[in-house]
Amino acid sequence: MLTLAIQKKGRLNEQSLQLLRESGIHIANGMKHRLKSRSSNFPVEILYLRDDDIAECLANGAADIGIVGENEFLESGFDLRRIQKLGFGKCRLSIAFPKNKPFGSLKNLNGLSIATSYPNILENFLQENGLSASIHRISGSVEITPEIGLADAIFDIISSGSTLVSNGLKEVYTVLHSEAVLLAAKTLPAEKEEILNQLIFRLRSVLKAAVYKYILLNVPNEKIEIICKILPGMKSPTVIPLAEPGWSSLHSVIREDDFWQRIDRLKENGAQGILVLPIEKMII
Repeated sequence: MLTLAIQKKGRLNEQSLQLLRESGIHIANGMKHRLKSRSSNFPVEILYLRDDDIAECLANGAADIGIVGENEFLESGFDLRRIQKLGFGKCRLSIAFPKNKPFGSLKNLNGLSIATSYPNILENFLQENGLSASIHRISGSVEITPEIGLADAIFDIISSGSTLVSNGLKEVYTVLHSEAVLLAAKTLPAEKEEILNQLIFRLRSVLKAAVYKYILLNVPNEKIEIICKILPGMKSPTVIPLAEPGWSSLHSVIREDDFWQRIDRLKENGAQGILVLPIEKMII
């Protein structure tokens, strides 16, 4: 049995459980304030913890693997295996100044007081860039500290930036882009490592499918070679003759971003009846 720690509540909780469901892993709902549950069809037990406790639980052996924001992992300082970025819970950690205060370069941070809930990440950043600033650790309401005179600037998580604006701040430098990651203890028994590999295989098949689309289009036969070059598949597109003479149906798999870059070229070369479909799982 593999023990997986995830956030007890919040967005990462919901998205972690959704990813498990999409990977074919059924988790019992249990009580509303549950702290532990177990899959009915896969050898994994779920622990529901505070996000800032997950890395420590992996480090001391209370859990085998965990899903947590990369920012929380880096702040913890624990020596763990970073297995996979998961594509959700995206945010950035940035330095913000009062709107009326000029910022020309990172050298402007020298001699300032910076308030943050992530002192370790900030300290590492300052050292790597040869900067000298005092760090004021605060557990919450970081955005208000410049206004009340506790700090000259802040270093905090930013999503939309609306909280900064409402507190008279401006984002001046992004230090870290973060998202949810799957972590594992440095070493696991062989039987647990095998279960982990099975889980990674499932997760990656779902994550891969999320950025690819299945595309079907009708093309004139004389354009097949050209369109195959425009629209390569995993190996090459599948070509199926249509009932209408001179036409074929091409089936392929393509990254969604690539499709939008190539749609005009497809149409210019006679592609018609283009269908783009989601992919549930993608095994390579």
